[in-house]
Amino acid sequence: MGDGVSEEGRALAEKVDRLFRVIHPEGRGSYSLREVARGVADMGGPSMSASFLQQLRTGQRDNPGIKYLKAIAGFFGVSPAYFFDDDEGVRAQAEVTLLESMRDNQVRSVALRASGLSPETLRTVQAFIERARELEGLDEEDQPEQRV
Repeated sequence: MGDGVSEEGRALAEKVDRLFRVIHPEGRGSYSLREVARGVADMGGPSMSASFLQQLRTGQRDNPGIKYLKAIAGFFGVSPAYFFDDDEGVRAQAEVTLLESMRDNQVRSVALRASGLSPETLRTVQAFIERARELEGLDEEDQPEQRV
């Protein structure tokens, strides 16, 4: 490992980074760190800098405090439970996974309708979509390009 990042930092970084990659304005790439910091402030959240968000996104910070996690979750429109490993957190992570697999604007409404479904049901829907892609001859190379 040797990069100075704790396991907790790495796990949190993956979740924060995933929000940046998956949830962004329609028709453009990811939010910038400054946009998120400014958006959190505009929503009445705690003050945070772009460098603070970068540290979370890279795992250099591993324990930011619940008020920061709630504010980041609120900005991206996910439950704060997304950052935790309890049942509600698993459900929130499954919703983000489903959204990630349904990036095409034509199926965005399906993703929105899936909100609140159990993790098991979300996995079933995702498996159904993958099977439908196989049946239509769409493979991994045909997936919409992931924005980084």
